[in-house]
Amino acid sequence: MGEHTERSTLAASIASILGVPASEVPLDHDGLRAWLAGRGLGLVPIDAAPDFSWAGPWIAWRPRGDGHGRAAAVMFGVPSGAVFDPAGTTDEVLGGVLVAALDIALWSAASRGEPGRGTVEAIIVAATAEAPVTIVREARALPGRGLEGDRYELGDGTFGSGRPGSALTLIDATVLDELAAAADAPIDHRRNVVVRGSDLNALVGRTFRIGAVRCEGRRLCEPCAHLNRLNAFDVLRPLVHRGGLRADILTGGVLRVGDEVEADD
Repeated sequence: MGEHTERSTLAASIASILGVPASEVPLDHDGLRAWLAGRGLGLVPIDAAPDFSWAGPWIAWRPRGDGHGRAAAVMFGVPSGAVFDPAGTTDEVLGGVLVAALDIALWSAASRGEPGRGTVEAIIVAATAEAPVTIVREARALPGRGLEGDRYELGDGTFGSGRPGSALTLIDATVLDELAAAADAPIDHRRNVVVRGSDLNALVGRTFRIGAVRCEGRRLCEPCAHLNRLNAFDVLRPLVHRGGLRADILTGGVLRVGDEVEADD
């Protein structure tokens, strides 16, 4: 671990977040600040970092595992867990920064392409936050609430019910296939609807139908440290930006295995 320094792990963490080679990120403070500014970005210090969570990447300063000072690691999710930790740090958070746009009004979401047409492969409910899931052939979708009998419809989920995007969660079957093959075990993903054939990320901001049920895609359903605790292997990192979709139920009806999933526009 001796080759890792505070500056090098910060540069590597920024590179990981931005998807660029670490060699492109300056190590010195002034050079780094100018480099980020040239991309319309900056580093914002996080107040009360040990209690901070973010449904996206942020950088935590944590003690090095070898006991020699601190190093940077990329955190992700609500609650957050480490997804990139070049120096092998411990779990204690000493501080943190967020890579942020200097002027958010100048930023726009990248086009996500066309979602295509998919098919419901499985429907899953759980009565309480960490109760075993039940796989069903059909479930009644209740507008603004969730699937009948599910924890979020009942107000007993890990996260709050009734907020935009809390009623229904979807996930891509091919992602689950990939993770299960790598781990040689099924994934406890806690999503309501498993879909094959659709690009669920492309449904963010769009209305779509699952059979006769009309929904609106709100945001990505990013993974978190809670999901990692429910599995005997790491699912946080491989599910980043592939954890599915959070959606609202606009018009109710019965969801069934075999229903088609298709965008309205």
